[in-house]
Amino acid sequence: MLPEVRLAVHTALAPQPLLPCRYEFPHPRRGDDRGLVGAGGDFEPSTIIGAYTAGAFPWPTAGEQFLWFSPDPRCIIELDGLHVSRRLARTIRSGRFYATVDLAFPKVMSLCAVRPGEGTWITPDLFRAYVRLHQLGWAHSIEVWTGDGVLAGGLYGVGVGAMFGAESMFHRVTDASKVAMVALMQHARAIGIELVDIQVATPHTLSMGATEIPRTTYYRRLAHALAAPPARWYEPEAKP
Repeated sequence: MLPEVRLAVHTALAPQPLLPCRYEFPHPRRGDDRGLVGAGGDFEPSTIIGAYTAGAFPWPTAGEQFLWFSPDPRCIIELDGLHVSRRLARTIRSGRFYATVDLAFPKVMSLCAVRPGEGTWITPDLFRAYVRLHQLGWAHSIEVWTGDGVLAGGLYGVGVGAMFGAESMFHRVTDASKVAMVALMQHARAIGIELVDIQVATPHTLSMGATEIPRTTYYRRLAHALAAPPARWYEPEAKP
């Protein structure tokens, strides 16, 4: 049995209505070898949510902001597929960390953008767009704190229907990003998420149980998640 992270939910509102997306995203079959399916558009809330519902996501580069990707294969984490090592389980049970949902979204995203020597796709415009999505109830963060209240790690992403698209994570204390993953999957099961999409595999996520699936399979899974009852991110009794 997986250990449970002490978790407090601070989600302030349900997803708010958006205007219809002004763009039609190309079919992923038209994408190139990198998974690039389109260029152009904007970072309006309806555009970004329209991209996720079409199976794409924004991934800016230094030369072009409005790039939309749908890679093949696609990387996901099954709800019961997370691998927690014995050492990580001991860390969680020790109470060294606790986690929150939606308590410090801008801070989490800004720290995800700090990648010395690597560069980042989180441009100022993309940052502002996702903070706006958070304010509208569509984007969410998991924060991991030390016992004395220091932000140690976290992740953020977008929830649409019963799908969560995890965008990025960070850690400033060993194991904190792993604890964030455990907290995410714990919360996902609790609120009715069916599909956790992490887009592109990394050694870190693969070591924790992430799997790659064909894009065609991903699109079937996405359609099912979008047709399912929406995940219950908003809890009226939670502190705003």
